[in-house]
Amino acid sequence: MTAHTVTHQRPTAAAPHADVPHTPDTSVAPGRAALELRLRPTEFDLAVRLGRIRSVPGDRGGGPRIERAELERLRARPGFPEVLRESVRAVGTAEGAALMGVSKDRFTRLARLGLLTPVKYYLNRYRSVVWLYLADEVRQFTADPDNAALLTGRFPEAMRGRLDAGLDLRPRNWRHRHLGFLLRQAGGPWARAGAVAALLDPLHVCEVVGDPWERSRVNLFRPDPPAHGAPGSPAADLARELATAQDADEIAWLRADLARLVAEARTHRPAPRPAPRHPGPAGRPVQHGPARSPSRLRRLLRRRRRTPAG
Repeated sequence: MTAHTVTHQRPTAAAPHADVPHTPDTSVAPGRAALELRLRPTEFDLAVRLGRIRSVPGDRGGGPRIERAELERLRARPGFPEVLRESVRAVGTAEGAALMGVSKDRFTRLARLGLLTPVKYYLNRYRSVVWLYLADEVRQFTADPDNAALLTGRFPEAMRGRLDAGLDLRPRNWRHRHLGFLLRQAGGPWARAGAVAALLDPLHVCEVVGDPWERSRVNLFRPDPPAHGAPGSPAADLARELATAQDADEIAWLRADLARLVAEARTHRPAPRPAPRHPGPAGRPVQHGPARSPSRLRRLLRRRRRTPAG
């Protein structure tokens, strides 16, 4: 995949969640929230990932929960639940092309150019990547007068050249969107650093975060790629590859963001380190374990005390 500039801005880190417990009286688990919002689990999960449904951290490190005030806000909106459900409807290439009124080949070429951003993907039985897009965004693209020339006729020569060279910005644009979700879910400075690290190869993380204790802290908060297949399977390896930055400029700005976020986290709360060993007399470390045998000098002093004066 060749390096090209993405047409939209990088995601920014959201403010950390307030460290306030959320009890069953004030919030509900995701499964219950999906039922109350009349959404299928896949629709609910996507709505949370997109920020359409705001979640909060669970009490005592539990999973995310949805506050009842958020449920009431969503249910009070006009057109509930159809409008909410339609806002997270994801379509594949065939349905997206039909919404746009173009061929599947043209739709795919527009997506490869980065003009349509995938919202998620799945692997079919041949382990091929099937990208999905928001129906709302497809309709918005089609309705924009500035895009009318891209829906018919030949693409401009510059675009054809990039496509012929193998350009495909779908994985990169999906990573950008995925990072936005990770940052929204991050509960503090180290978690935001871990979110950015999730898109970098571990070697890059090691180069950027040289301190082993800080690197351990970043990796503690580093999310795994979205699950696709059993760990170590070809599907899981492909999912990890798709979630890892490939282009030189993409890697460069992720490395810069990681360095900045680690510096912020260090200022906010330094990474935990082992307690230092307290030095003994004359700056020598305290010896632990069984006592050592007396020194030659101590043995000599004992013999002198036991010898009667002459």
